[in-house]
Amino acid sequence: MKITSQMVKELRDKTNAGMMDCKRALEKTEGDLEKAVDLLRQKGLAVAAKRAERATSEGTIECYVHAGGKLAVMVEVGCETDFVAKTDDFLAFAKDVAMHIAAVAPLAITREEIPQDLVDRERDIYVNQAKESGKPENIIEKIVTGKIDKYIAENCLMEQKFIKNPDLTVQDLLNELMAKMGENISVKRFTRYQLGA
Repeated sequence: MKITSQMVKELRDKTNAGMMDCKRALEKTEGDLEKAVDLLRQKGLAVAAKRAERATSEGTIECYVHAGGKLAVMVEVGCETDFVAKTDDFLAFAKDVAMHIAAVAPLAITREEIPQDLVDRERDIYVNQAKESGKPENIIEKIVTGKIDKYIAENCLMEQKFIKNPDLTVQDLLNELMAKMGENISVKRFTRYQLGA
C-alpha cells in the first residue's frame, strides 16, 4: 500500500511523533492508522524505559490553586536539561499534573510509595467483607488481591486515569512527553493542601 503524505500528517497529528517515525510505522502496519498509533506508543514506552535511569536535575515547580482558594497543589517535575524545562509542552504537562492531583488526590506517585499500613487496613476491610458475604475461603484471597490492586492503582498518581483524557494514565502521558522531548522526565514530589483537612 502506498503511504501518502496525508496519512503521515494524520498520524503525526494524533501522536506528535516525528515525520519519519510516522512514515515507518505506517509502512510496517500497511497503512493501518490505529495499528500505527499502537506501534508508536510501544516504541515510546521502550525509549522511555531506557531514559528512565538518567538524572533529572532540572525542571519546574508548578502550583495550582483551585477557584475559591480552598485547595492548592505544588508539584515538582524534573527533566534533564534547562532547555526542555522551558518548553511549552513540559510546562503544560506540569500544569496538567498539578490540576490532576488537585482533582483526584493521589496518595503517592508510585505504588511502592503507598504506605503499607494503608494497604494492610484496606486488606483487612476486604477480607472481612468477603467473609461476611459468605465467599468460600479458597477464593477470598483472589478477591482481596484484585481489590487491593485496584485500590493501589486508583491511589497512585502514575496509574490513575488522567482527568482530561481517561483513555490514558498519567504514566502514558509522561511516556508520550518523554518520547517527544527525547529525555527523561519525572514527577518527583507533590503536596496537596486543602483548607480544613
